[in-house]
Amino acid sequence: MVFATTLVGDVLSFDALEDSHVALMDIDEHRLDRTRRVAEAIVDNEGLDATVSATTDRREALEGADYVLNMVNVGGTEPFENEIRIPESYGVKQAIGDTIGPGGIFRGLRTIPTLLDIARDIEELCPDALLLNYTNPMSILCTTLFEATDVDTVGLCHSVPHTAAAIADYVDVPKAELEYWVAGINHVAWFLEAKHDGESVYPALREAMDDPDTYERDTVRFEMLRHFGYFPTESSHHMSEYVPYFRTDEDTIEAVTGTDYAERMPTATYLEGWKERSAKRDDPELDVDLEAVGTERSEEYASRLIHSVETDTPRRLNLNVSNETDAIANLPSDACVEVPCLVDGTGVRACSVGDLPAPVAPFPQRHATVNRLTVEGALENDREKVHQAVKLDPLTGAACTLEEAHEMTEALLEANAEYLPDLH
Repeated sequence: MVFATTLVGDVLSFDALEDSHVALMDIDEHRLDRTRRVAEAIVDNEGLDATVSATTDRREALEGADYVLNMVNVGGTEPFENEIRIPESYGVKQAIGDTIGPGGIFRGLRTIPTLLDIARDIEELCPDALLLNYTNPMSILCTTLFEATDVDTVGLCHSVPHTAAAIADYVDVPKAELEYWVAGINHVAWFLEAKHDGESVYPALREAMDDPDTYERDTVRFEMLRHFGYFPTESSHHMSEYVPYFRTDEDTIEAVTGTDYAERMPTATYLEGWKERSAKRDDPELDVDLEAVGTERSEEYASRLIHSVETDTPRRLNLNVSNETDAIANLPSDACVEVPCLVDGTGVRACSVGDLPAPVAPFPQRHATVNRLTVEGALENDREKVHQAVKLDPLTGAACTLEEAHEMTEALLEANAEYLPDLH
């Protein structure tokens, strides 16, 4: 709800887009009405020509759309809780669990059927629309859409601009002046270059890492930089669950961070925060000052992408696209990759990155394999491929034997059966 109104404000912040029609759709009438009220207040407060509609009928919202922004959550609290707590009982302690690992795999499996239904409606009702996907797991869902639909799809995530802001802060340069070249897969991408005034800031970043106060702010990412030479795009909390080195035991955590496990590497933070935010959204009182909302533009890419296509304004954005043009040469051509893309009136075109450097290439390569097995498992109703995906997850492999990983996957399949494809 908050994210939706942020994106509405972003789009309407451009003069060229201020007469847009925004169609909001949700299956929850209460949250839909709250979102509509905020969106309409934005239009009224800014004196725009835009119009806003709200419906629980997806087909009505999609009719004739030019752009479709997807930010759904399928299943609510129960499967989310299962995806975190069942692996936790096997020693797989996920921080977020929405992108990679057992949580990401099963979130993908329960989201794919709904996403394919949405795609079929798009193919019928607005076949020329561009689908902008914000729902995680980004790579799994976008790969599914690339493979199983004719919908023009691009995935959007804010991890690259957020990381750029962090790097600029660590090396004390203005964020707007930091130049960078980033590639990988969503949440496992790397700042291959980061420059200010034409000079690499990596020496300054390594120097900043040696300051204890700075190191303490981003321990996992600084350790990845120390050992593999490049700074990753996702936060330390997120990154810790994508690799096998950090979320293993309390002694390891204390050795890396100097603090105890529960403080530095907590489990289920997104689940707990999501439950709190969900309760707040269901509160009958709308705790938003409707007179104060407006079109202050956020860092999200969606409005910039739409503006570039509509006005033929060239921009370079880091987006999630098919690797069919081998933008990253040492990742599979059927993978979803996060790479620099040129966007203008002709659409979205991925830039060629070449090979990812040898020290960091194995991380996205392994996760691309997990993503591929998950997608094939869902589309082919293949239970065994889901098992293989979980067993190849690095965090699972660090915590479980193969037999334990098998048992954990069976427990997840049984607990979440009503939300999943018909696996056999």
